[in-house]
Formats: sequence, C-alpha cells, structure tokens
Amino acid sequence: MQTERVRITHIMANWEKVSALWEDLQVLVELAREDEQAVESDIRDTIARLHEHIAAIDKAHVLSGHDDSKSAFLEIHAGAGGLEAQDWAEMLLRMYLRWAEKNEFKTRIVDISSDEEAGIKSATVEVEGEWAFGFLKGETGVHRLVRISPFDANSRRHTSFASVMTTPEVDLSIDVKIDDKDLRIDTYRASGHGGQHINKTDSAVRITHNPTGIVVQCQNERSQHKNKAVAMKLLASKLYELEEFKQKERINEFHKGKKDIAWGSQIRSYILQPYQLAKDHRTNLEVGNVEAVLDGDISGFIDAFLAMSVSEGA
Repeated sequence: MQTERVRITHIMANWEKVSALWEDLQVLVELAREDEQAVESDIRDTIARLHEHIAAIDKAHVLSGHDDSKSAFLEIHAGAGGLEAQDWAEMLLRMYLRWAEKNEFKTRIVDISSDEEAGIKSATVEVEGEWAFGFLKGETGVHRLVRISPFDANSRRHTSFASVMTTPEVDLSIDVKIDDKDLRIDTYRASGHGGQHINKTDSAVRITHNPTGIVVQCQNERSQHKNKAVAMKLLASKLYELEEFKQKERINEFHKGKKDIAWGSQIRSYILQPYQLAKDHRTNLEVGNVEAVLDGDISGFIDAFLAMSVSEGA
C-alpha cells in the first residue's frame, strides 16, 4: 500500500508541475509576440521540462504492477547446442549489463557457470535500482540468435537459443517464511571464467529448497557467509513470487520451458545473417541495428512491451 501511495503522490506532483509549466508557457508565448528572441530559450526550456514531467507520468502509469518498483534478479540459461548456445548466453549477459549501465542501474553477478572453451552455461545477475523489475519483467522468455557460427569451420549459419527469467527482489520488510529443515545447503569451490579459481576455499554456496525444488547459488562474494546471505535473498525472492502470484504452475512451466529452449517458443529473434534484424514476436517491433541492440540498446523493446501490456489490460 505504501508503494502505491508513493506512486500516486508522484503522479499528482508531476501533474501539478505540468499545470504550472503549461501556464508559464502561455505567458511566454504571449511575450514572444513582442520579442521572440528574448524568450526563445525560455520557451525551449519550458517545453523540455513539460516533456520530462509528462514522461514521468506515463512511466508511473505503465509501471503500475505490484512489484514493478523493485530491484530484480535476472537469470540466463543457455539452450542445447554446446559452445554456440553458451556463447549466445554470454552475449545476452553482456547486453543486459550494458543496458543496466546505460540506465544507471547497479549490477552484480551473483552466480555464473562458465565453460573453459567459450561462453556461459548460466548466470544470475542482481539488478539494483528503482523500477528495475518493472522494466525487465518482459524479458522473461526464450531469445533466439541466427548467425554464421564462429565455431563452425565451414562457416555455416546456426540458430541458438537461451532463456531469460526475471524475478522481483523481495522487500526485506516482507516476511517470507523459510524453514531451515526445508533447506539443503551445499558448499563448493568458486570458479571464474575459464575455470580459474577465485578462492582456494569452499566459499560458494548452493541452496536447495526441498518443497519446491528451487535451487539458488552464489559465488560472487569471497566469504561463505556473504554468499549464503545473497543466496538466501535470491531464494526469498523466488518464494515470494511463487506465493504472491500463486504460480507454482508458472514455475513448473518455466522449468519445463528450459527444456524446450527451441523453435516456436522464442519471444525475440536476433538475426545477424543473412540480413540484420532484431524482432520482438509479441509486439512485432523490428530494429535493423542489431549490433546496437546487443550493445544494450533494448529500451525500445522494453517500452513497446510495457505499452502493449497496458493496452491489453485496459
């Protein structure tokens, strides 16, 4: 309720700003009839501020979900296909890290499973900042890449798949009951890209929640205690979403979906050959500059999905 009250308060404050700026603009337009050059910069500045507050109102309406204002955990899993799929998963990881950087979100890699040859098998990233989950929730699904494989000696075109899942980070004030008896906690030696050891002790932590089968792990921190704390935070987020939306079926569907990271299930395609095109199959938004998209320029896709969601909910 407090989050909703804050959201509505922000909307009302922005509407008051819009109203005041609109009145200022009317006065400036009148003055411009006498001396346009004297007030031209003031008019431009006022219009820019109007756009800024109107955009803030739009965002508050679009990001109105219960958990939209929260930070997020983003998971990436490579599909079948060995190095090709693992390389694609690493490209997606870079894409989201670059998007977060451009939009001033803090990130940290909670867990990553690398391959000695190339790419990653999976990764979990914490994206910290207001509205992180609201922006990233539409990225959940299968992502498809078509390109000439750098791992194919015959330079043939390959199709690769990877899945993405986002969950909201739990507010620490929310009581999520986790019974220690339901947990299996394993420790192992943390390792970095290419199998290089980060720590010589068994500092990495893997937690299995037996009733739901949810498994979380963290190896980002150097101490076992800190890794366990982050893993418990991730587990709490997953259990919170499971209970909040009553979607044990949805979690089961996700795990089933990880087995079917393949044709017909993708939400977005990134085609590098024989032509360049990134297309979202839900909104039908197409972008020709795929390199820019893979460099983190995905805000257009995010905005289109949010707009579609609002339209469907209307």
